[in-house]
Amino acid sequence: MDPIPFPTARPGMLSVLEADLPSRGAVPIGVLLEDPATDRLYVRMRRDFDRWAAPEDAEVLELMAEGLESAARECGASALIHRFEDGWSNALRIRDREPVTVPGFERGVEQLYRRHVQSEIRPYITHVPRFGLAVAAGSFLDNGVVEGQEPESWEEADGRKLTPQHFAARISGRSMEPVIPDGSVCLFRFGVAGSRDGRLVLVQETARQGEGAFTVKRYRSSKIPGPEGGWSHQIIRLEPLNPEFEAWELLPDEDRYRVLAEFLEVLY
Repeated sequence: MDPIPFPTARPGMLSVLEADLPSRGAVPIGVLLEDPATDRLYVRMRRDFDRWAAPEDAEVLELMAEGLESAARECGASALIHRFEDGWSNALRIRDREPVTVPGFERGVEQLYRRHVQSEIRPYITHVPRFGLAVAAGSFLDNGVVEGQEPESWEEADGRKLTPQHFAARISGRSMEPVIPDGSVCLFRFGVAGSRDGRLVLVQETARQGEGAFTVKRYRSSKIPGPEGGWSHQIIRLEPLNPEFEAWELLPDEDRYRVLAEFLEVLY
């Protein structure tokens, strides 16, 4: 079996884009992350221009964002940065480039975007609540219960249809790498529609009253015919994705565990 390629730190160059608006001054609207080794440019732009800019400015900014992302794909990092240095647009300006180290460029551009750009929070339209859960990619970690808990922050997760069933949480540990890197903030949805088998799920241990413990794992189950028809679980396994870690089995009739949510994607 070939070894799994785990994320490694990569050097890059960061540029923050600003829009110079007559009514607001300089506003950060996106980030450019260069991969010097491949001359590839990773772009992450705001998507809420219509919420804070005048209609005529919002339209121009949206067109600029589309043109920028298209140009990045066509000409690469160096050529596009030179366009800015030569005055690509009077309405856009770029801060001085600075070296950064990122855990991969796709994840890194999302991290840098959230660090430098503050978009408007629109609950369950562009953002989801992030709960202060200590979610383990490994053994269970102690937490307070999530029901009724106030979010510690709101995370941008636009690009999909959001509902009050969606939420975000940070994952600690390496057992779900490379799909879920250690320290990543991930998007979940309460409940699991259909079969759980093979899905990545958030499991809660409810053994201690007033407390909970959470881990994320791949759910596996085997079933046997029930005595009165239907099926019942014979074995439930919680499996890591990283082969350095071991799976463990749950007793199907134990009520101390419950599947709380389904993993959807890594946000950053």
